[in-house]
Amino acid sequence: MKKYLPFVWIAASLVVVLLASLKRDPQHQAWEFAPNMYYPVGYEPLSQIDANPINSATGKGNLNMRVPVKGTIPQQSFTTTLGDTTVSALERMDLIARNVPADSIAMSEAVLSNPIATTDKSLKQGELLYGRYCLHCHGGTGKGDGLVGKKYGGVPVYSSDALKNLNDGHIYHVITYGKGRMWPHGSQVSPEDRWKIVQYVHKLQQEP
Repeated sequence: MKKYLPFVWIAASLVVVLLASLKRDPQHQAWEFAPNMYYPVGYEPLSQIDANPINSATGKGNLNMRVPVKGTIPQQSFTTTLGDTTVSALERMDLIARNVPADSIAMSEAVLSNPIATTDKSLKQGELLYGRYCLHCHGGTGKGDGLVGKKYGGVPVYSSDALKNLNDGHIYHVITYGKGRMWPHGSQVSPEDRWKIVQYVHKLQQEP
């Protein structure tokens, strides 16, 4: 009998453990062993954690959001050198533009106008931006003869009868959302820079 006593104690212990693990609350997960990653603690995006020992080793104040490294280029930037009055007009026009559907060029033609006054300086900046984002397809004079445009095909001529009278809103909309085979550039070019490109495109529309 004594030789079976250890097995009896083991069986009794298992019964006690099983009974103890049962809970009346059906929502309670009871006892768990080696839960691994069943209940991970996720970070809320773009939030600052006041107390999180996991992030404290860096001495950055327990934050899960870090300052971008030096030289980081923002996807969309409102950094500008314009005066306060022009900035206000730019922001107002951008708010209107953001409420225009991507498939409604006609609405952009009707409600959008360039908030930046055309000056020699703005045209020079527009030319620089055009060379950076547009020249490879549209060509230096807007004839659709850029190095990429020649291979890509179907690039329009700004001074053609079909395009020479396109207004601010139309050009801005196409830069932002693209059209036909042209891809959108809204994520690459800030609203201010788009309007400066619009000014330079108007100049190319008048080229013979």
